[in-house]
Amino acid sequence: MPTRLTAEDARRSLREHVAAKGEELRAKYGPRIGWAELQRILQDRSCVRYPCDIVFDAAPLQPGEFAWPAPKGDRPEDGFTMYVHPFFLTQPDVVPYLVFYQLVLVNYGPFPSPDDAETFGAAALGLDKDEYYARLCELADQIA
Repeated sequence: MPTRLTAEDARRSLREHVAAKGEELRAKYGPRIGWAELQRILQDRSCVRYPCDIVFDAAPLQPGEFAWPAPKGDRPEDGFTMYVHPFFLTQPDVVPYLVFYQLVLVNYGPFPSPDDAETFGAAALGLDKDEYYARLCELADQIA
């Protein structure tokens, strides 16, 4: 009788996959990923599955939200606009922290959890997940 995969198996598989993709991204574009590297990453379909551009505009964001990828159409292939809070316009080196957290939604749709987003961002930036989470909290607190 074949082994049945559980929901936990699927979650673990996705978490392992996003960690591996984050590590691949870092190996290709790191070790330091700033604004210039982020622009190249967004054009690389091996890192970002669908077209994605960054716009500094808080209008589509919820209160306290630092970034969010809005679909440009009905299909993911239509691309996304990654809205980033304009507070960070003068801090381009922290924008990858914010964008990487949201990129899992661009790459995997609604399936990833916040834990998956933290796993991906930490791996991409070469940080411990707790360190990445703490940095995200510091950045979010700047606009709260």
